[in-house]
Amino acid sequence: MDQSVVIQETLAEGATCRIVSFASGLRPLRATGPVSPRPFLDAELKAVQGLLSAGEPRGSRLLGLVETRRGLAIHVYTHRRMAIEAEDVCLEKVIPITEGFAVEEVVIDTDLHVLGCDVTVLISSEDDEFTVQLPFGSHTRAFLREVSRCREEVVGSEGVKQNGKKLVVTQNRSYDSTDGSAPGQNKPKLEVTTEMVRSSSIMVSDKASILSEPKFGLRDTIVKSQLLQQEDSYTYIQNFRFFVGTYNVNGQSPKESLQPWLRCDAEPPDIYCVGFQELDLSKEAFFFNDTPKEEEWFKAVTDSLHPDVKYAKVKLVRLVGIMLLLYVKAELALNIAEVEAETVGTGIMGRMGNKGGVAIRFKFHNTSVCIVNSHLAAHMEEYERRNQDFKDICSRMQFCQSDPDLPPLTIGKHDVILWLGDLNYRLEDLDVAKVKQLVDEKAFLELCRYDQLKRQMDANAAFEGFTEGEISFQPTYKYDAGCDEWDTSEKCRIPAWCDRILWKGRNVTQLSYRSHMALKLSDHKPVSSVFEIGVKVVDKELYRKAFEEIVRSLDKLENANIPSVTLSQREFHFEDVKYMQLQVARFTIRNGQVPCQFEFISKPDEESYCKEWLIANPSKGFLLSDAEVTIELEVFVNKSTATCLNSGEEKLEDILVLHLNRGKDYFLSVTGNYLPSCFGSPIHTLCHMREPIQDMSPESIWKLSENADTACALQCTVCTPCPSSSRGGTNPFHIESTGSKIHLLCLHV
Repeated sequence: MDQSVVIQETLAEGATCRIVSFASGLRPLRATGPVSPRPFLDAELKAVQGLLSAGEPRGSRLLGLVETRRGLAIHVYTHRRMAIEAEDVCLEKVIPITEGFAVEEVVIDTDLHVLGCDVTVLISSEDDEFTVQLPFGSHTRAFLREVSRCREEVVGSEGVKQNGKKLVVTQNRSYDSTDGSAPGQNKPKLEVTTEMVRSSSIMVSDKASILSEPKFGLRDTIVKSQLLQQEDSYTYIQNFRFFVGTYNVNGQSPKESLQPWLRCDAEPPDIYCVGFQELDLSKEAFFFNDTPKEEEWFKAVTDSLHPDVKYAKVKLVRLVGIMLLLYVKAELALNIAEVEAETVGTGIMGRMGNKGGVAIRFKFHNTSVCIVNSHLAAHMEEYERRNQDFKDICSRMQFCQSDPDLPPLTIGKHDVILWLGDLNYRLEDLDVAKVKQLVDEKAFLELCRYDQLKRQMDANAAFEGFTEGEISFQPTYKYDAGCDEWDTSEKCRIPAWCDRILWKGRNVTQLSYRSHMALKLSDHKPVSSVFEIGVKVVDKELYRKAFEEIVRSLDKLENANIPSVTLSQREFHFEDVKYMQLQVARFTIRNGQVPCQFEFISKPDEESYCKEWLIANPSKGFLLSDAEVTIELEVFVNKSTATCLNSGEEKLEDILVLHLNRGKDYFLSVTGNYLPSCFGSPIHTLCHMREPIQDMSPESIWKLSENADTACALQCTVCTPCPSSSRGGTNPFHIESTGSKIHLLCLHV
């Protein structure tokens, strides 16, 4: 049920509800002041659902992150079991995101030796405070990420914390930002705590730990692809024991110990995968997907795990009556990563959850594993419907990846797949009496010839590529509840192996495959299988070498594809440059094997790539492999540049930078000597000259220009040598009249 529609109806016109999901756990600690039922207008909302924490009456709340023109706030709603319209939810309180607002992850004390994986957070403001238990999964991470982002926008970056420390929420993992080590670093010998196994964002594999290398931008994809191709060179196979169990409990509560089923071996498994079907057959479970039996069976399983080992609960997922539990040895918890869970309903109308499948996928060390628990269509003649249920689960079951840019994973995209459940395939072409006779004779191989699942697998109609071990136990369905007698009801069901365990993948060895007749509360018998699965474990030193070799080869490849050119000349000197007389020098750019684009670029703090008296033609262009182009450097001094060159304030000196796109830069030196002239020189400077300008040093010209009488220069129109000049004085030429000839000045110059 999409709760965003419900909450949307509670908001004013113009509001938008973008995300809603369910969570577990809300315990009010302190609250003051009245609550306005509709404090914001024009709202945008993100939400998650929470369940009352232990110690308080258990109940659910919807938490909505509401954004309005007036600000940001978390709305807390009470709601009915199935919220369909606005009347089904009621606003309980509003926590504004202002100064003093914080979200901190906390650890709730528990007597269970199995560590929970749901996230418990303390949400506090200046006037209110409460704890909420949020469900494990990508939606909770997205909700916390959005709360953190909104809090940073309002009051800074100290908003979301984990166990008193800032919690940095990213796309693919959360980690303690005060820890100097790499995110998710595998640290052996540490005591496993709740936060270590809380979610896939905390639990990381050896590979995930080592992959916390500096990013290389666009090269990162190539590096990861090469590492995947060379995986065998830096990993070794280590065997781990997986216990896989399935039990159709027929809606019963756990009235007997599960130890004969879960503790059947002396050696404890490394991982438990425990699946149930028909956990609750009530209408409430079907319509509301809510049942107290989930907690009952979870505790029953927890209390029945192998006593010699401490286990951590990694994940629980349920769809109506189909439930799957995943446990791992606490000492191995840090090697679990990328945990995700999904459900697919294939029941009524092909969508409801009375039939279907639930799955948990994760990465164990460097091996991806997917566990599927399914309950397929019932009745003898419905084997084709069962085939279709299997196909629907495979096609519709998709797991989000930590990188949102990557496509979702399907069941088939895993190294190892373990499929368990009440598959409901029956024994056909035999009557009840014949089946019971073969069972009494323990002729199980003969009986398997009539098994629908075996026949459908042989025809590649279902479970293609999967393997099932040899069945050496009697059919697990159907019994009278409370005993080991076959069905004595009017229907008198034909016994069948409805409860099955199959696998697909490499390095999988089945050590046992059996039923457990000691459990009698259901009309099914539980089935278990112990597997020894070879898991790829990363050798850190070999990985480091492979990583460095890939980087080196990539560097070599990139260097080989870096554009490179050859310049025929890099230093240019222009002799005796005169006013308004163009001088040209030419050089050739010859390209190598990589096509490239070249351009003369400006130096830092300069607007143009060259000085005013210089130009490169062409200044940019494109070269194919082995092509060449001739560049002309033109030096031309005009009236705008001659003044500074005459006075010596500037010289004919410049550095050109030739830049290759995706390549290096080349530097060209341009120098020259300029012959000063009267052109471009101020008239008042010329009036003070006693010798030709080309015979004077630049320093003398500059000093003469500085000391000249500006006022006299402004009045000067025609000038002749004055008497004082003939006596060797320094006065300027005497200005007679406008009718005098200017050629005398020119001759003097």
